[in-house]
Amino acid sequence: MSPTADATDLAGAADRLRDEFDGVFGRETVERCLQDSLSALGPTRVEAFRGLLAYRFARERLNAAAHVSGALPVAVPQVLLVCTQNAGRSQLAAALLEHAARGRVLVRSAGTSPAADLHPHVRRVLEEQGIDASAAFPKPLSDEVVAASDVVVTMGCGDACPVLPGRRYEDWPVDDPEGRDLDGVRAVRDDLAVRVSALLEELA
Repeated sequence: MSPTADATDLAGAADRLRDEFDGVFGRETVERCLQDSLSALGPTRVEAFRGLLAYRFARERLNAAAHVSGALPVAVPQVLLVCTQNAGRSQLAAALLEHAARGRVLVRSAGTSPAADLHPHVRRVLEEQGIDASAAFPKPLSDEVVAASDVVVTMGCGDACPVLPGRRYEDWPVDDPEGRDLDGVRAVRDDLAVRVSALLEELA
């Protein structure tokens, strides 16, 4: 189910989420998750899109929680990519991995202190690889997505990511795109592409 205009307001978002997770989560759980997701996102660069972004974030969290509970089992590895702002490295890595995996891996990204928007040039360097990142936005790290993950990759966020048993953790020493020019962000992208390729080969 892809978000449409009726998810841009909270009432429409709640209706869509209740329909999608009917029989998995109760009405109160869905509405609480949506409201909590809206609060966690905080101010956004375009106020009119807050409902839509809250819908997408809540949907991701509910899916992750359903995977953990076994209500919606997943047959592929789940990978979470985390950096501080979820505006550069983790977004680049997630987009590259999802594009290369073609459904063989479920990919999520998050930030320990999310920015308002992606760093400059991030969308452009992905478009150069044929990847559409127009819908990407920074999201905070949530307990649900950590619990659902088989592999958690961190990049520059220190010990802020919770460590749970049974998960594989990696820390990638990758430069931050913040403040870099276009060629500098391309270099970060290319570094991540090599790491993503190696990870995908191991997982898939």
